[in-house]
Amino acid sequence: MRFKCTMGLRNTLIVMALLLSVSTVPFSGAASLKSHAFFNETGELPCHFPNTQNLSLDELVIFWQDQNKLVLYELFKGQEKPNNVNPKYIGRTSFDQDSWTLRLHNVQIKDTGSYQCFIHHRRSQGLVSIHQMSSDLIVLANFSQPEIRLIANQTEKSNIINLTCSSIQGYPEPQRMYVSLNTTNSSSTYDAVMKKSQSNITELYNVSISVSFPIPPETNVTIFCALQLEPTKIILSQPYNIDAKSPVPSPPVPDHILWIAALLVTVVVSGMVFLTLKKRKKKQPGPSNECEIIKVEEKESEQTAKRVELQEPERSDEVQCDVNMSKTASDNKSATDF
Repeated sequence: MRFKCTMGLRNTLIVMALLLSVSTVPFSGAASLKSHAFFNETGELPCHFPNTQNLSLDELVIFWQDQNKLVLYELFKGQEKPNNVNPKYIGRTSFDQDSWTLRLHNVQIKDTGSYQCFIHHRRSQGLVSIHQMSSDLIVLANFSQPEIRLIANQTEKSNIINLTCSSIQGYPEPQRMYVSLNTTNSSSTYDAVMKKSQSNITELYNVSISVSFPIPPETNVTIFCALQLEPTKIILSQPYNIDAKSPVPSPPVPDHILWIAALLVTVVVSGMVFLTLKKRKKKQPGPSNECEIIKVEEKESEQTAKRVELQEPERSDEVQCDVNMSKTASDNKSATDF
C-alpha cells in the first residue's frame, strides 16, 4: 500500500514539473492551426505527432492544456490520468490515437481560444520533450433563418409598410442586417440599427431590426431580410410577397337615388319646355285673330268715303292671311279713291 501511494505521488510530481516547465517554455514558432467547431458539437485539437521513432504509448506522456494552463487531457504511459484534468473538461474529451488528435465534446462559446499539446518521451534519464503544437479553436453558432414579421399593413394613402426582421441563437456577432425590396424593374435596400442581446450563460446573440419604407402599389413586390455574417456569407429569409393592388371600384349608387335624380331631370326639362312655349305664344298672335282684324278694316273702308291707309304691321314676325282677300280689298280701295 505504501508503495502504491509513493508511486501515485511520484506521478503527480512529475506532471506538475512538466506543467511548470511548459509554462516557462514559449509556444513553438510554427503558426497555430485553426479549427472550427459548432456550438454544442465536437471540436478537434490536433497534435500532428510524426512519431518517426515508432514509439509506443507506454513510452510517452501526452497532455493538452488551454490558454490558461488548465489541463484538458493526460495520457501517462498509455493510461488516462483524470486526476490531473481540470473539472470543466472532465468527461468532455476523447483521444484519437491514430491521428494524435484530442476531441472536445459539447463545445461552448467560452471554449474559444488557444490550445497546446505536449508529448514527452520517458527515458532512463527522465522525461524529454519531443513534440509540441498549438492550435486555435473557433466556436461558431448558426443563426436561425431571418424571419420577417409585419407590424402594420400599409395604408391606401401612404403605402408605407412597417416590419421587423429577427434572427436568434448565433455567434459571433453579425456584421449587418438589412431589408431588400425587389420589383420587376428595380431593387432597393433599407438599413436600420441592429438591436442585439447576448445571453450571459450561452453567450449567443439574438439580433433584430425594425424598418419602415414605401412600396409601389401598382406592381408585385418581394421582400427579403438579409443577415450578413461575413463579407461573403449572408443568410436570407424566406421571401415575403405583396401583390399589386387592384383598382378600387366606385361604390354602386343606390336605386332610390337614381329614381330621384331621374325625376328631378324630368321636372326640370318639362319646366323649361313649358316656359319656352309660353314665351312663343305671347310673341306671335294667332292667324284667326289677325284675319278678323283685316276684315273689319275692309268693311270700314267701304262705308266711309275717306281714304284709309292700311298700315304695315310693325312686327316683322306677323303672318299675312288670305292673300287673295287682301289683294281684292286693295283694288277696291284704289277704285274708291279715284
